[in-house]
Amino acid sequence: MGAGGRFVYGLYILSVLSVVMGIHVEFQKPEYEVARGDQVTLTCTFQPKKPPSVAVITWSADADDPTEPQIVIGTFYYSTSGTQIDINPAYEGKATMANDVAAGVSSLTFTHVSLQENRVFQCSVQIPGDNDGQLSDTTRLLVLVAPSVPVCRIQGSAEYGHNINLTCKSEEGSPQPTYKWQRFDPSNRPQPFPPKTTESNGVLSLFNVSRETSGYYVCTSTNKIRSASYNMTLSVMPPSMNIGATAGIVGGCVAGGVALLIVVYCCCCRKKKKTPQYEMEEHAAYHDKPPLETEDEDDGKIVVSVVELREESRNQQSGYQDDPSEQYDNHSRHGDGRENRYRHDDRYEDSRRGSSDRLDRYDDGRSRSSDRPDRNDDGRSRSSDRLDRYDDSRSRSNDRLDRYDDSHSRSRDRLDRYEDSRGRSNDRLERYDDNRSRSSDRLDRYDDSRSRSSDRLDRYEGDQDRYDDRRDNYSDRNRYDDRR
Repeated sequence: MGAGGRFVYGLYILSVLSVVMGIHVEFQKPEYEVARGDQVTLTCTFQPKKPPSVAVITWSADADDPTEPQIVIGTFYYSTSGTQIDINPAYEGKATMANDVAAGVSSLTFTHVSLQENRVFQCSVQIPGDNDGQLSDTTRLLVLVAPSVPVCRIQGSAEYGHNINLTCKSEEGSPQPTYKWQRFDPSNRPQPFPPKTTESNGVLSLFNVSRETSGYYVCTSTNKIRSASYNMTLSVMPPSMNIGATAGIVGGCVAGGVALLIVVYCCCCRKKKKTPQYEMEEHAAYHDKPPLETEDEDDGKIVVSVVELREESRNQQSGYQDDPSEQYDNHSRHGDGRENRYRHDDRYEDSRRGSSDRLDRYDDGRSRSSDRPDRNDDGRSRSSDRLDRYDDSRSRSNDRLDRYDDSHSRSRDRLDRYEDSRGRSNDRLERYDDNRSRSSDRLDRYDDSRSRSSDRLDRYEGDQDRYDDRRDNYSDRNRYDDRR
């Protein structure tokens, strides 16, 4: 028995049951599968007790929220005076209804299926006076969508001793895809997961991670159409130091270095103070008598004793008086007293000039002593220069490190761009496969339609042959009657 014969036989059984039990509504298939973007037709059959004069056929779908009422897609009103179809404005141009009340068939066709139609549909038939039996039936439309490239993220801090989660989720996919994680080494060889690793619904949990946990991890999203994968690199690093602690350590090191420089400088100054400095020659005897006139040392002036000069002149005078001849001449020649005073004044002036010379030598010695702090300042300046050169060298090292980080970041960017380009190529290949699959489906539907047309033509030719046989039999009967 062909497919057409089984369908007619089923209608016959339904007609018999409907007479006994009432109307019976039923879908041809409990579930329809169709790829996104293709056309699909949902067909329900019904058989009333008797040919109705009035009937109402309603197509509806379950809402996204189970607590909300069903979505009415379209309603067909039938009466002996005419028919009318009301389509929900949201489905105009997208869904069409075809109804044959006499044959007990109603169909709902979607020209371009989307994920919005991935739900349960219901066909209801209402006939006045025929309320017994099964008045409605449901079927599920499963829209097949290949999973999109999954999005993978790291939850937690990838540092030594921490626990982290690797998540994997595809934005699209119908039926709901399943996820599987794999681990590879740099040579693309599969590696086992670390101990205590768990995997559930796309989440890979890693515990007490270390450097050995680093590697390449691949997540694959799969449903009944195809699969999509994403590769990610996990790099587990040592714990990062706190910024405040780092600043405190750097500040402490700088303060310690400054304190060390101060201590060294003070030690150098003490050693230099202990070295013998310039000393004035002792050409004159000094007495315990306090100086009569002094200049304040705090004002940067040199302390000079006037008494010192007077004592020196007295010593010189006493030296001259030790000579008996001179002493005799001084006492005997009173008339020459003025000449002696003049000689005494000359000696006094010579002594005064000698004291001035000693004072100049003292100033020279003090100026040389003043040059020593300058040399200390020069040494300190050279130490500062060395510290500056060290800072410059450290800055250059930091610059080289920054350039290395920039180069590493650019390499990662190039790798990301390569992954994006590879993902786009995979998307184009998937779209090509989808187009090819749709073309194959259309060709299959065309072959099915052509086969059904051939079956109808065969049935028509069989009916015509039977009609010809009946006509021949009828002609033979007429000839027989004519002979009688």
